[in-house]
This record gives sequence, structure tokens and C-alpha cells, in this order.
Amino acid sequence: MTKTPDSVVRTYIEQHQGEFLADLSDWLRIASVSADPAAAGEVRRSAEWLAAKLTETGFPVAEVWETEGLPAVFAEWPSGEADAPTVLVYGHHDVQPAAKADGWATEPFDPTVIGKQLFARGAADDKGQVFFHTLGVRAHLAATGRTAPAVNLKLLIEGEEESGSPNFAALVRREAERLAADVVIISDTGMWSETTPTVCTGMRGLMDAQIDFAGPDTDIHSGSFGGAVPNPATVAAELAAALHDADRKVAIPGFYEGIVELTERERELFAALPFDEAQWLRVAKSYGAEGEAGYSTLERIWARPTAEVNGIWGGYTGPGGKTIVPAEAHLKLSFRLVAGQEPEKVREAVREWVATQVPEGIRYELVFPGATRPCLTPLDHPALQATVRAMGRAFEQEVLFTREGGSGPAADLQDVLGAPVLFLGISVPSDGWHSVNEKVELDLLAKGVETAAYLWSELAESRAGA
Repeated sequence: MTKTPDSVVRTYIEQHQGEFLADLSDWLRIASVSADPAAAGEVRRSAEWLAAKLTETGFPVAEVWETEGLPAVFAEWPSGEADAPTVLVYGHHDVQPAAKADGWATEPFDPTVIGKQLFARGAADDKGQVFFHTLGVRAHLAATGRTAPAVNLKLLIEGEEESGSPNFAALVRREAERLAADVVIISDTGMWSETTPTVCTGMRGLMDAQIDFAGPDTDIHSGSFGGAVPNPATVAAELAAALHDADRKVAIPGFYEGIVELTERERELFAALPFDEAQWLRVAKSYGAEGEAGYSTLERIWARPTAEVNGIWGGYTGPGGKTIVPAEAHLKLSFRLVAGQEPEKVREAVREWVATQVPEGIRYELVFPGATRPCLTPLDHPALQATVRAMGRAFEQEVLFTREGGSGPAADLQDVLGAPVLFLGISVPSDGWHSVNEKVELDLLAKGVETAAYLWSELAESRAGA
């Protein structure tokens, strides 16, 4: 298969950039805020607009998919070739709340171009990064002379990502047969900086826990009973303090069982990124870095599991003193998981550990509200290498690698479909996701289009998922 000629792709993008931005601006004017029940109609209008635009782009199938909540969009464009790999692109069309009164310099739902930046809610997160695939696939067809993509191309664009994706896993399970793919591309992500293109290779998982401790049936006098009965607030504090050892490793036996360790090559690639820890601390509103001994800051937040105390409370917190042994105390924990960790095994390890930490006389309840599994694609996976080649052609420079310390619905796609998950995005940290004055860099948006135009031929040649 002949690769897409780069010069033809760039000329096509330049010729059609005006109409592309006009269409994107029309979509950005739809205030599809999934968190606001009053905006449910706008979220539906956004889904219907996108389905119609995908049909206009050339997708023979473009449907609005209902969920128990807000609608998603599914589109499909078969290659027509028996041996073509199948690629599923994920993104979302809902956005965060926004109002001019929040501090925006422009109206958040009136897209505004200033210089080479487009300001609007959803410009980067995630409508801009979804929409670059429409012009990308058209440029791919124009440059290759094909009438259909080089891969069986599918899109799943969610409508509730900004509300925690409460119905997404159920949707993926329900439609697993139609969503079946050899590889999943997540276009709800970013890269390191304007001058350092990167591909993310994985996300950490997440598991929450809450422990409710009960001691006396009521608050009791600390002079009459203190020092002679167990104090639930003290137990909560002791358990929180016991989470880590002196090297800041999680002290729960079995917690690290089965994890995929960083390779030396991955550590070298992380170290090659232009990371400024002082600047990172300013962004973190923090005054010092710490964590598991033997790992860099980037390694800690991308590739190591963690345990965090999210909240601890109990007893009297009002003005002045109240000399009591409190009746109860509470502890909220979260655990970031990495590849190789299974949430259920971690839950069991936490259960067993908590049981050893709580003294006689304290009753407790341990609850796990939910969990998201981690996902990781090896550096040598052919689909990942195809993505790196496509981005390298667009940016005309070396592409480096990152991971994502947070968690998201990507793991649901990996779990249900059994396909590797890759990340393709062109957003940069200054784009202001979830903040005022969200924007996208127009030059980088064009690079996203260009990358998508090359990607389908690259994936077809690599036989994605092989």
C-alpha cells in the first residue's frame, strides 16, 4: 500500500481549513453541558449535529445512540478490504459548564479567533480533537485516491464524559459487537507542549474506598473515659499514617503484586522530556516534591501505583475545646493503579490490611464505591509505532512518549473490546481544559488533521493489533 503523499495532504488541509473551522465553530456554539439537566436538549442537539456532519463527511453509517442518560454518536466507514484492520476512535461531545461571568474574556459559546488561537468551551476538550478526524479522513481519501479509508473506521463519541461517564460501560457492553475493533484511538488527550509532540501510552486506574469507624455509642467524657477505651479518630489517623513506609511505598501487603515495572527504555524516554520540576510545583500549587523512593516525579505520577488520603474527619471541630472521645470517625482513600494490578485483588489486599489495623473495641465498615482498571500499550506494539510515525510525519520531528496519571473511560473500551488503547491528541497544557478561556492552537489543530490523514494508511500497513 502506498503511503499518503504528505504534500497532497497539506495542500488539501490548507484548501479546506476555512470551511472546517466554520463547521467546528457551529458545533462549539451548542452548549452541550452534560452536568446541567437544563442543558440536556443541547447535548442531544450536539449529538444530532455531529451525526449529520459525519454523514456529510462520507460515513455511510452515523447514528445517535441512546443511553440511560445522554446520547452518544456512533459512525462507521468500512474499508471494503477483507484484511483491513478495524480502528475505533473515542471522544466526547459534551463539555464543562462555562459562563462569561466566570472570568472569560470572550463568550464561551461564541467561538472567537484571536491570532492563531480559537477560544470556546470545548475547543480543545473535546470537540476540536474529535472534529479533526472529519477533515483528516477526507484528506486521506483525496491524497490516496481511495473511496473509503484504508481501515475499517469507527467512531464512538460519548455525551457524558464530563459527568463521569455513568452510562458508558453499559453502552460499550450493549454494543460490543458493533464496536469490535483491533485497536482503539483515544482523541481526548494532549501532548507535552507546542514544541514537543508526544504520544501517551497508558493511563492509571482508580479505586476509591471509605472507612467509617465507630467507637462508643455516643461522644463520651475524655476525663472519665479517655485513655481507657479506643478512640475512633485516633484509629483513623493511625491507619492513614500506616499507609506508607519510610520510603513512601504503600505498606499494604500484596499491593504491588503483578505490576508491570518500567523498562529502562521507558525511563530513558521519560527523562528525555523537558520537565521543569519547579514549574510543575507552581502548577501543583505545592512547595516540595516527594513520593516513592527511587523514582522521578514523572515516573511517580505516570507509572507507579499510589494510595492517597482524600479526607479524614470525626469528633468535634467547632470553636474552642470539647473534651470528648468521639463516637465516630471517617476516612476517604483513593488508590491509583498501574498495569498489572487488578482492582478486585487490590480490594482484597486492602480489606485484609484494614482488618489488621483496627483494634478490638472499634467497629468499622469498609466500602469501595467503584473502580477503573489501568491500561497500557507496550512501546513496540505495531499500532503504537504506526501512530508515532503518523505524528512524526505531521510534525516533522521526533515524537516522544508520555503516560497519563489520571483515569478515564478508556479502560472500559479495553476491558470489553479486548483491544489495545492508544492516545492521539494535539492539545497542550495552556489550552485551559475545564478553566476559563479554553482555547485550541489552530496550527496544532491542523497538525491533528494531518496526523489523522496519515494514520489510516500507517495502521493498515502495520496491520493494527497484529
